[in-house]
Parts: sequence; C-alpha cells; structure tokens
Amino acid sequence: MKLDMEINKTNVLTEIHPCYEIDVSYVLAINPSAECALFHIFLGLLSAITVCGNLLVIIAIIYFKQLQNSTNFLILSLAVADLLVGVLVFPLTMQFSITLCLYDEDIFCKVRSTFDVLLCTCSILNLCCISVDRYYAVCQPLTYRAKINNHVVAIMILVSWGASIVIGISFIIIGIYQEKCAAKCAIVALMANILGLVFSFYLPTIVMLFIYLKIFLVAQRQARRIQNTTSQRTKGGGTVKMERKATKTLAIVIGLFLIAWLPFFLCTTVLSFSRVNVPLPLIELLNWFALSNSTLNPFIYALFYSWFRSAFRIIISGKIFQGNLKNTNLH
Repeated sequence: MKLDMEINKTNVLTEIHPCYEIDVSYVLAINPSAECALFHIFLGLLSAITVCGNLLVIIAIIYFKQLQNSTNFLILSLAVADLLVGVLVFPLTMQFSITLCLYDEDIFCKVRSTFDVLLCTCSILNLCCISVDRYYAVCQPLTYRAKINNHVVAIMILVSWGASIVIGISFIIIGIYQEKCAAKCAIVALMANILGLVFSFYLPTIVMLFIYLKIFLVAQRQARRIQNTTSQRTKGGGTVKMERKATKTLAIVIGLFLIAWLPFFLCTTVLSFSRVNVPLPLIELLNWFALSNSTLNPFIYALFYSWFRSAFRIIISGKIFQGNLKNTNLH
C-alpha cells in the first residue's frame, strides 16, 4: 500500500522549471537533468555576453576622448546599469529563481528582487533619458548644446539612479511591513504595486513612445523639406536613404524595448490586480526575456555608430595597451 502511494505521488510530480519539480504536497524538489544543465549554460553565456558587451562600451567611453560627450555619458550610465544586471541579477536569478523563491523564500530572494527592480528600473530610466537627449538633438538642434550640457546630463543620471534606488528599497520595506501586518496592509501593498509599475515601466514607456513619435515625425518633415528644396536627384536619393535609416533605427530601438519588457510587465500587472493563474514557467520565461534587453542595449545604442565600432576593434585587438591612443581619431 505504501509502495502504491509512493508510485502515485511520483506520477503526479509536475515540472514547473527545468531545475525543479513539485509534488502533490506542494513540496519543491531539485530536478537535476540535462535540461537544467543546458538551461544554466545558456543563461551563463547570456550573462557573459551582457557583461562583455557593456564593459566594452564603458571602457570605450572612459578611454577615448572623442567619445566623451553628453550623449555618450548617458550611454555610459546605461551600460553601467546593464553591466550590473549581467554581474548581479543574472547569477542571482539563476540561483534564486522566481519559482524557488515562491516556495522557499530566502534572504537572498529579497536581495535578488531588490537588485532586479533597482537595476532594471535604472536601465529603463536611462533609456528614457537617452530618448530625451535624442529629442533635443533632432527636434531642437540649434539649442541642443545649451539645453543638454554636462550639468543637465549629470542631473539626469543622478535622478535615474536615485529614483531606482528609492523604488528598489521601497519594495523591501513594503514587503517586510506587509509580512508583519498581514491582511491589514492590503491597500498599502496595492498602492505600492501601482506606483512601482507606473514609475518603473509605464510612465517611462509612455514618455519614450511620445518622444520617439515626435522625433520620427520631425525627421520625416525635415527630410521632405530638404528634398523639396533641392533639384539634384542624388541629394534627394540620399535624403530618402537617410529617412529610411532613421526610421529603421527608431523602429529597432523602441520595438526591441517593447518586445523585451512589455510582456513581463503586462503579466506582472495581471498578477497584481487579478486572481488569474499564470503558469510559473511562463513567468520565468518572460522575466529572462525582459532581462535580455540589457544584453541587446550595447548593440542597439553603440554598434550603430562607426566610432564605437572602431573603439571596440582597438580594445579587442589589444592595441589599447600598446600606446597612448586616447586622442585617436575614430571613424
């Protein structure tokens, strides 16, 4: 009889994660398997690519004087946030996944959640600051240098990091407070979720969408104006190509950002304000998909520019150690 019960219990084991499974008693068990090993190898590679890509951007901007301008300082801040995502959030999420923390919450789960919220929020806010910088560069080029100077950029960076730290720490404080007062804190927890979602994602996303739409419309209008005032076909053709390139770049920037983050935050919103049951594997997948945006950012914001590619080649080839190349003219 006991053997039959054990067999039945084994039969109802459900895999909810490549490295875990849960039985009918809701006891989480480690599931060492080939899938688990491949899962960790893949995420380890993703983490390494994230770290290396963002480290290249950081070294390039700090070392080469040609790259030291207001726009690139914002890209530097973004690269630091994404680098820390690769160094801290990726390994912690691999070890203390959403699934594990749901069934056996540990102090490291709180640490992982804090870094996750803090650094990912910082990454999103930095993207928003870059969109503001691009708006002034394209839509108000004559006053761009006066309005977006090093002082203004420093304030943008401090606000991005400061707001992210406040939001990250707030999640821990509210979590501890909620554990102590249980059901009495339901309204506080609900308000915290609303404010967290709004300031971490929805508000920056709306700002970015509005700004990039404005940039796109202004770029199109400028391209048509130039095309209408020139009689040379070659120039007109060049303008059309420029317009296409600008359109493609903007589509890639905003498109990849939304593809990476929107599903995860929509899922989080549904879980926060409804009783809908979302499968754990789906939540894990969306979480990693969102984190992958930190891997893509160096390629989106840096590799589009030839001077960054030149800087990367010098760094990767080791020429950076062969002499003083800080004033090298990057093409």
